[in-house]
Amino acid sequence: MMIHPQFDPILLSIGPLAIRWYALSYIIGFVLFIWLGRRRIAEGNTVFTKEMLDDFLTWGVIGVILGGRLGYVLFYKFSDYLAHPLDILKVWEGGMSFHGGFLGVLVAMWLFGRKHHIGFWKVADFVAPLVPLGLASGRIGNFINGELWGRVTDINAFWAMGFPQARYEDLTAAAHNPQWAAWLTQYGMLPRHPSQLYQFALEGVALFVIVWLFSKKPRPTGQVAMVFLAGYGFFRFIAEFARQPDDYLGLLTWGLSMGQWLSLPMVVLGIIGFIYFGKRGKAA
Repeated sequence: MMIHPQFDPILLSIGPLAIRWYALSYIIGFVLFIWLGRRRIAEGNTVFTKEMLDDFLTWGVIGVILGGRLGYVLFYKFSDYLAHPLDILKVWEGGMSFHGGFLGVLVAMWLFGRKHHIGFWKVADFVAPLVPLGLASGRIGNFINGELWGRVTDINAFWAMGFPQARYEDLTAAAHNPQWAAWLTQYGMLPRHPSQLYQFALEGVALFVIVWLFSKKPRPTGQVAMVFLAGYGFFRFIAEFARQPDDYLGLLTWGLSMGQWLSLPMVVLGIIGFIYFGKRGKAA
């Protein structure tokens, strides 16, 4: 069993100022967004300009941060934050939801499209291929922090990794499983899936390759966005089987996690939307 490297979450500190790896992962994601966007603009076949891309980044950052935080509050720990509403502002303690951030970006795209008189789906088709590598960067940030670890797996599996940060969860899990209790006694921690790396590979790299290559050729308006929507939902649904459910939620109906229930509508809407936009494009 491998042991998580236990990276220092602080990359650099100067006096009271500290730069964290997780914050850097967001910055890298935004830089990749601009770099890929400029490449796409240089290739043509888009109404976006460099100035519009820079403008949208501001809208997108606000949408990601506000949507991601509010999504986490509403989808995952609503009762806790309802009892302590000021804790919502403590973003430095962590707590961001992709699905909330996704909704925030949707609002940002709609507002941006209205400002520049561009159809929503044209904005969405341009933005979709630029997002997955930013998601990949965020998952690396999760791994460096040693958070969002996976479920318990076989001690002999080549992917098995122990997370010292999961000590409380290890003790809780071992209390109900004699085999896990033996492993915990012998190794001091339980073998888990490094699910952050699975999500990096699936929701980040694989999704980027699929959406980027699909968008290289002219497509009916809306289809590129639908490939992203269905692709992310599918990959997230699969990765959630290896990711440890949030301890305050656990598994929900039919043994699915909150992340899976939030991803299922993305897959369904993505497939329906792909077919719809394809037919509309042929009719046009």
